[in-house]
Amino acid sequence: MSAGITWRKVSTEAKLLLIGVPVAIWTLLPIYHLVLFAISPKDSAMSGHLWPEHPTIRNFVIVFTQQHHYLEYFWRQMWNSLFIAVAVGVLTLFVATGAAFAISRLRVKGGRAVMNLALLTYFIPAAFLAVPMYKTMGVYGLLNTQWALILAMMAIAAPYAIWVLKQASDKLPVELDEAARIDGASPLQLFRLVYLPLMMPSLVAVGTYALLLAWNEYLYAFLLLSNDQQLTLGVALGNFLAADDSPWELLMTTGLIYALPPAAIYYAFKRYMVGGLTAGAVKS
Repeated sequence: MSAGITWRKVSTEAKLLLIGVPVAIWTLLPIYHLVLFAISPKDSAMSGHLWPEHPTIRNFVIVFTQQHHYLEYFWRQMWNSLFIAVAVGVLTLFVATGAAFAISRLRVKGGRAVMNLALLTYFIPAAFLAVPMYKTMGVYGLLNTQWALILAMMAIAAPYAIWVLKQASDKLPVELDEAARIDGASPLQLFRLVYLPLMMPSLVAVGTYALLLAWNEYLYAFLLLSNDQQLTLGVALGNFLAADDSPWELLMTTGLIYALPPAAIYYAFKRYMVGGLTAGAVKS
């Protein structure tokens, strides 16, 4: 019996390896080529070698010191990306946390209907809403300002964030609310002293989700921002493709640098991501 169980375990692990190893290689291959371009000299970036004959960090020096005309506002655009992403994360958390608390714990009349209506917006692809969003921002005089992109991304992220937090909030014991009210806690104290501490894993997950969504956004940033000093770095990378002789090594180096902050954020909070974003998905 023991030998049979061991053989089945080994067989299962072997099958998983046969599937997992090719998938891992296929997933890591683009990252490998990104690094390969970043450490290759300009004249050998497209050589097709598995490893450059003369690896260099000069491309990183050029990017960091803004020595190319496409990189004139590199640090400013990196800051723009960071500011917009953090602002979207914070504002989405502010709106979604309050909405989820009101719907789930305070039982505000009509709250669930409003949440469901907000979720219905996901039936329309976000790309189709880009032009109406552009017109709306123009009407309110926000076009070509970072707040236009922040508000647009918050509108996209908030419905899902509200749903996730509401589902997680539904799992909290109602007895905690009742005990706090018996002790004389007001709704604001209930929110601050009971709700927020217990919801922290889900709050971190939702905030990280909204931040990464804004960081990786291209279409809305391209439409709503046009001034080079207001652009996010993601949109500025597209300028490299406008040249007849694109500096691919600099494009890939900048792309690699741009990919590091979200990767660091994800790995810093990954233990919250799965549990937080799936909280409430399975009822106990």
